[in-house]
Amino acid sequence: MDRRGFLKGAAVLPAAGLLAYAGAAPARARTLGTGDWMAGLGGSTPLRQLTIPGTHDTGARFGGLWVKCQNAVVAAQLNAGIRFLDVRCRATGDAFAIHHAAFYQNLMFGDVLIACRDFLAAHPGETVLMRVKQEYSTVSDAEFRRIFDLYLDQKGWRPLFRLDAALPTLGEARGKVVLLADNGGLPGVRYGDPALFDIQDDYNAEPFGKYPKIEAQFRKAADQPGKLYINYVSTAAALPPEWNAARLNPQVRDFLNGSALPGRTGLGIVPMDFPDATSGLIDAVLRHNPAPAAFRARPNG
Repeated sequence: MDRRGFLKGAAVLPAAGLLAYAGAAPARARTLGTGDWMAGLGGSTPLRQLTIPGTHDTGARFGGLWVKCQNAVVAAQLNAGIRFLDVRCRATGDAFAIHHAAFYQNLMFGDVLIACRDFLAAHPGETVLMRVKQEYSTVSDAEFRRIFDLYLDQKGWRPLFRLDAALPTLGEARGKVVLLADNGGLPGVRYGDPALFDIQDDYNAEPFGKYPKIEAQFRKAADQPGKLYINYVSTAAALPPEWNAARLNPQVRDFLNGSALPGRTGLGIVPMDFPDATSGLIDAVLRHNPAPAAFRARPNG
């Protein structure tokens, strides 16, 4: 039975280190903690000029081999350098429960927001991009927005968010969660708007077929800048996410560390399953960012 069939038929469950940059001048070492990798970048930097590690189905840690996509909790993901969260919300009463298909992830939307708030309070030079999508419920866009507004106003989360429709610069986004709205009722940046984004997300491609699409998207982002590229490394084809990740993640790490795109930046958002399970993977993504300002001002030598 493939993964989609398993999820469709499932019942609901009960409710770090230093980073070495090798940017435009790889001969000079650049180091920042993974909790603060954005802090040294200029505030005028557009988000589309960054290369941003992310997690696919960020909250999916429970439900077994065919459901689980992550090992780490949200706080640990952020501390490891992840800055894009893929948050799947089931509308239930006046709240959002985090789901992967039918499986409740022992996590509420408020728990995700607490993790983001605490991280950004400790690391004000960073931002978090959050895709919010309805999962395992079918309420109208208006009802989904009503619940979201309760979080903003009744529950006091509005100051955490940047809800503008335009993609901000890094300086405009710092200390905030930038909402990427994958629901017609929500405010924020329209996730998937072809005027803003170029997305590779072939989640039905088996790893042998998926990897060339990932590499092609990286090359396209480097050669045709202008949009915010999203390049999903994850795939749901035939095998459990962990097995697919074990095949794809090392290839992505080695490609980014290799000679194909040396010093190239602006490769976009890179959502992954189990990124912590492949040594050096997040570091490899982060190396494709502009040099921190403190280093840009100094000559090579």
